Amino acid sequence: MKFIFNRIITIVFLFLPLLWVSCHGGRHDKGDAELPIDSLFLDLGKKAVEQRKLAAERCFSSMSKNQGLNGVVLYAEGGQILLEKAYGWRHLDRQRDSLRTDDQFQLGSVSKMFTAEAIMLLHSRGKLDYDDDVRKYIPEFPYQGITLRHLLNHRSGLSRYESLADEQWPNRSIPLSNDEMIKLYVKYHPEPYSAPDLTFHYNNINYALLASVVERVSGKHFEDFMKEEVFGPLGMTHSYIYSLRGANRLDTYIDTEVQGYDLLKKGAHRVEDDYLNGVMGDKIMYSTVEDLFRFHVALEEGRFLPDSIQREAYEPGSPDWKQGENYGFGWRLHQDHPGTVFHFGWWKGYRSFFIRDLQHGRTLIVLTNTNNGAIGETMWEFINDTTVLLPPASVYVAR
Repeated sequence: MKFIFNRIITIVFLFLPLLWVSCHGGRHDKGDAELPIDSLFLDLGKKAVEQRKLAAERCFSSMSKNQGLNGVVLYAEGGQILLEKAYGWRHLDRQRDSLRTDDQFQLGSVSKMFTAEAIMLLHSRGKLDYDDDVRKYIPEFPYQGITLRHLLNHRSGLSRYESLADEQWPNRSIPLSNDEMIKLYVKYHPEPYSAPDLTFHYNNINYALLASVVERVSGKHFEDFMKEEVFGPLGMTHSYIYSLRGANRLDTYIDTEVQGYDLLKKGAHRVEDDYLNGVMGDKIMYSTVEDLFRFHVALEEGRFLPDSIQREAYEPGSPDWKQGENYGFGWRLHQDHPGTVFHFGWWKGYRSFFIRDLQHGRTLIVLTNTNNGAIGETMWEFINDTTVLLPPASVYVAR
């Protein structure tokens, strides 16, 4: 919003003399044309808008044709949605039923930013502190010195729950829940990768534990808390947390219109439901490109949390990390992309991409139902192309 505000101020000062002459120039002859004040902001940057629209169309049409993109794309700049388009099929194995822009996709690790938002919401209400020990909320957890901040920044040092479950969960036809995951750590006490706060190590266990903290602090199931306290207030009516709570056995496939596919040499293979899908917080959220854009707008305009709380999500949690990448609260950061926060996700036949260039007011959301076919390097080339920049010609109103 700071970027948009500064651009608006600049435009106002550029046109202030014209506005003054128009309003205070004294007598007008009948033949004098009135200055169309209302159209000034609508016409500004029209050529640039068309150039960026065309560039977006070319980029993602090429990705669909040459890289196998099968999904939905939303691109916005300067407060305007410039491209919202579906490419490909819901049922890849039969190439049947075209995707729609309002289709729901599994987000994979893009889910993490919403888990972080839930923790920040509880923090804003005085229900928890980032530097609280995890055992304050999960007293049976058998590791010392790990705080909520360590989990948020991926600095806990804990080992992967997926590896532990693959070794110790007896029946893969029965879903693993967050509570059962914690019991595995209590029972088997796997060796951590490192001491807490020693180094950055991206690991799903951190956000699975944060979901359990949300449950124990709020007294609500995680999927209910997210619906009532996050998705509802943000108007994200097509978003939800997939829940296997209470399920004794897995169905073969998840009951959703857009199924996930692995692209193999023999063709597209529909991915079956998995016992690890019972663990929430690190993944397993479903959403649409429009709902994710609503989320972006809400964060930009401070509709959900005060800026003093929200901006910490974009601060590097490992200031001494020298390998280019870093992590805030649910958002990735990288030295090659200053002023940009982002996250990519992959899980069981889905890939997702959410890039927010806060410096230039650009937002790119790509949701796919394949394990590949969307190349991140191409997206970065597009989002980082600053040869054409738009003025803030309009403000998006969430539908």
